[in-house]
Amino acid sequence: MTDSSNSLAARLGARWSQLKPQEQRGIQLASALAVLVILWMTSVGPNLQQWRTANAKGLALDAQLQQMQALQAQAQAIQVQPPLTYDDAALALKQATVQLLAGTAQLSINGDRATVTLQNAQPQALAQWLTQARLNARCVPIEAKLMRATAGGPTLWNGTFTLSLPAR
Repeated sequence: MTDSSNSLAARLGARWSQLKPQEQRGIQLASALAVLVILWMTSVGPNLQQWRTANAKGLALDAQLQQMQALQAQAQAIQVQPPLTYDDAALALKQATVQLLAGTAQLSINGDRATVTLQNAQPQALAQWLTQARLNARCVPIEAKLMRATAGGPTLWNGTFTLSLPAR
């Protein structure tokens, strides 16, 4: 194996010495260019692309961290609130339902469960109601069955929410 590699090197050396100086420079230039292209494709290019997108990724991660910290603060605020009585929770849930989902929801309370039946409820009103139910009435959603009411036009929701009220 050493003999064949030595003979190959000898043949290449002999062929190299037969080339004109311009041809030798052309081959050297093409080889250097090939090495630069390979170096760019394997090292510099990907790292440069990573560097270009790092700032945007960092900003997105910062925004996500701030959102998570806000949710953490909200959860901690809920944990330190004094517990509501069953009657206070039921009253707060009724008020939120009348105020935010008037005409689009019916509330029925049975024991420690509340069921809200929705008919053509607007998404923003539904989201606000759910927030109020969780924060003010301290109800925990147990089950949600929602269906989009209309395929065209504004999005409206039909369905039911089952929530758990504080124990009596």
